[in-house]
Amino acid sequence: MGPEAESIGSRSSETGDVVAAVDEIDGNPHLVVADIAQDDSWIAISETAAASLEEWR
Repeated sequence: MGPEAESIGSRSSETGDVVAAVDEIDGNPHLVVADIAQDDSWIAISETAAASLEEWR
């Protein structure tokens, strides 16, 4: 069972599928986290500013 997350905005979804990937934005790698069940529901942070997997453990 994964961690529960709640929406900060006005939209929320009980059936959201949240995924993460590293993608290039403006020529720099970014960690992108998105709810693929909703349009325009994503956030990106520079890969160098994102926490590593070891920091999350």
